[in-house]
Amino acid sequence: MQDDQRLIAFYRGEGPDHQGRMIEDIWALSPFWLEHTHDYIQWLFPIPETSRFNAFAPTLTPTVEAAFEADASMRQRQQHSLDVMLNFFGLEREGATITALPELSISTHIWLKAGGHNHLRITRIIRSLALCHQVKLARAFQRAVIDIGTQHGVVSETSLQYWQEALRGQDA
Repeated sequence: MQDDQRLIAFYRGEGPDHQGRMIEDIWALSPFWLEHTHDYIQWLFPIPETSRFNAFAPTLTPTVEAAFEADASMRQRQQHSLDVMLNFFGLEREGATITALPELSISTHIWLKAGGHNHLRITRIIRSLALCHQVKLARAFQRAVIDIGTQHGVVSETSLQYWQEALRGQDA
């Protein structure tokens, strides 16, 4: 099966990722697992570029983009993937509004620091949502992480700039 068809099947819950995990399996994993495993985020939030960290992850092709555009259930499933990651980041979503959970703190949420792999994940999520025809949600997530990261004063200017530029050229 071609990579784009594997990714579509994965998102529809009809096929596994390269490790044999179904999307529902990943959704059910613990925050510890989400933090320490690095080969799932590319499947949940595909982008056109090949991952430097997961050579087995398919890329977002025009075929996959078209599938997300045509299939509301794929977009809803990506929204569920976002909700899983929001919870991991100490955030929550109500419709297209994203806010901090009451327990969000610098000491327990590792993305609230100067740098790290979670900042790369955030950039990927913003871009993937937009490319998968969820620009409004991408903008809401972008605003939330920039606002919260700035408010806590611990996220580097470099990361904030990447997040600001992640939607460059995307329609509103």
